[in-house]
Amino acid sequence: MSIKVLIADDHPLVRAGLRSTIERVNAGIEVAAEAANGRDVLKLARSSLIDVFILDISMPGLNGLETARRLMRMNPKHKIVMLSIHDSRAFVEKAIRNGARGYLLKESAVEDVVRAIRDVHRGKFYLSPSITKFVIDGFLSRKLPSPNADPALKLSTRELEILQLIAEGLTAKDIASQLHLSLNTVHVHRKNIMKKLDLHSQAELVRFALKEGISGL
Repeated sequence: MSIKVLIADDHPLVRAGLRSTIERVNAGIEVAAEAANGRDVLKLARSSLIDVFILDISMPGLNGLETARRLMRMNPKHKIVMLSIHDSRAFVEKAIRNGARGYLLKESAVEDVVRAIRDVHRGKFYLSPSITKFVIDGFLSRKLPSPNADPALKLSTRELEILQLIAEGLTAKDIASQLHLSLNTVHVHRKNIMKKLDLHSQAELVRFALKEGISGL
């Protein structure tokens, strides 16, 4: 039986490129579904039989990190590969903590995409080669990454989600409505985000989100 894959990315060209890559190789892998955002991924996960989820890390509305966390809460056996243009250690570590067993850079070669899907489907881990090097280097040095070196490590997945929505231009009221939170809770999260990152304005929050790849806008 073929491995059924879901591709989630807000850019149609990226989804089309991945689909074409997988279909061209004809490696016993079938693209069973596509999604443009994390919320659609969660809906499809409830109604479709998916073996491996490929999630863009910077999807609008609900980023890949939070989507992965919710997929694993839904079913701890879900197999997830994160897709990103960023090789930041902070995001690799958050992806793995949230349940991803693979992390692919969007520049990955065809064979890397296929190998990632197969390895993760078998229960193994797969990281793009350039990422593997710094993960191994960190292990050999027995040093944990400094939060000061990777500021995004200071934020929880909920804070990352709210920061993403702030960067996308949503008001506190909009965020509260979308995430089913109280307005006061959103304000508290925003205050905590600014304190953790030592940022002092909306513009600084947006710049940080763009620089760290939390928002792709």
